[in-house]
Amino acid sequence: MTKYNMQIKQFAKGFFLITILLSSFSGSAQEKKPAATQNAQPTIMVIPFTPAGQDLRANFESNELLRVAITKVKEAFDQRGVNTIDFRAKLKQLSNAEALQSDQKTSIKDDVIAISGADVYIEVEANPNYSSTGNSVTIIMSAYDAFSGESYANKVSNSAKFYTTNYEKLVEKSVATEVPNLLSTIQEKFDDIQVNGRTITIRVGIDEKSKLKMDSEVDKEGNYLGDIIEDYVRDNSFKNKYHLQGVSDTKITFDLVKVPLKDASDNPFRLSRFASDFRRFLRTKEIQCSQVLVGNSLVFTLN
Repeated sequence: MTKYNMQIKQFAKGFFLITILLSSFSGSAQEKKPAATQNAQPTIMVIPFTPAGQDLRANFESNELLRVAITKVKEAFDQRGVNTIDFRAKLKQLSNAEALQSDQKTSIKDDVIAISGADVYIEVEANPNYSSTGNSVTIIMSAYDAFSGESYANKVSNSAKFYTTNYEKLVEKSVATEVPNLLSTIQEKFDDIQVNGRTITIRVGIDEKSKLKMDSEVDKEGNYLGDIIEDYVRDNSFKNKYHLQGVSDTKITFDLVKVPLKDASDNPFRLSRFASDFRRFLRTKEIQCSQVLVGNSLVFTLN
């Protein structure tokens, strides 16, 4: 074999070894790379901020700047791939269907949120600012959990000043500044709910005409009424997370009970279902009760 051929053979051998090493390194790097995870995003509805005592529908229909602001905020979320619900459509649905006609009806706002199916609603306030150095708008965006009403985030954004009356452009510039920050905060809160659950409160009281007490024995095993209620709340709270605030002869109060975002069928968790299940449980102990559901609070009265 000539010296030239030997050099060629050594070069080929070295090239082969380098190729093997690079392939091994590449495979190792791919194995160590963590799999990307995609957190579930909340569904968001943007609604007008309406001062106490004013009608939400009238406020929305009479305020052009506010309608523009709501549209621009919704569009900003849509552009970022967020699932949004159209407030105008839900308002129309509520009007046409006369939805949620019940003794617990309190306001159009509550009704629209209830029928929307949104996880989060954002109240938007838009105020024009006039000056000799130019006009601007201030947009206030406040995000709340649709289930509990818990505040998620508040952002205030002012557009730059321009010599213009094109408030649509001013609103757009103002919204673009803070929507990314607002969305980031909302997502953090929503991620926490998925891990730790939402908070509800439960109060169980005994009707003054009833002979029951919280230390009454209610089954053959001699369990006290207060004990079986606490056991039920513990066993049916999300990850068994709850806090007993206090108990007396006639009342037991839980100021924190965690419930999941989704039920076992991957449907949105319904507080009314939790209440129904609790009533059925009490019925197995031959105890009747009535219930009131307001927001994220459950109040039971034992008869």
